[in-house]
Amino acid sequence: MAIIQGRQAASLARGLLVVSLVLVSSAVVQAQTNSTLGTWTLNVAKSKFNPGPRPMSETRVYEMFGAGGVKATFTRIDAKGDTTTITYSANYDGTDYKFVGSPDADTITLKLLDPNTTEATLKMVGKVMQTTKAVVSADGKTRTLTTSGVNAKGQKVNNVLVFDRQ
Repeated sequence: MAIIQGRQAASLARGLLVVSLVLVSSAVVQAQTNSTLGTWTLNVAKSKFNPGPRPMSETRVYEMFGAGGVKATFTRIDAKGDTTTITYSANYDGTDYKFVGSPDADTITLKLLDPNTTEATLKMVGKVMQTTKAVVSADGKTRTLTTSGVNAKGQKVNNVLVFDRQ
């Protein structure tokens, strides 16, 4: 009986090893195929804000989430010097996920159009407020976000934000 238990334990250990290798390789593949991952800093001079005012700075950090999604943390210093942090964790599956810290939206929906292009829809209490198309340049050094819609104040939004990879 001890031999059978030993064989079962060895079989279980091999199974766990295989599962671990699959998870690790999945994370490596995602890191290689998701051009958004990493730290990005707003290039205020190259960006256009309508309506303004433009922020003093913004840094966005995108990390792996789950089996193919993204965890995002935005740290923005507005024109007055006040800091705001916005966060979300979402998959690219067209499902609404919590969008925390923004006055303009409470959920975000992501779709990966191709390896360098993401589409995001921001909603407030189920109503679409803004849509954003984010494109990472072929060299992977620049990420440009084109946003349209309305903000929480009801003002039309037409922004083009340019981020540089850090």
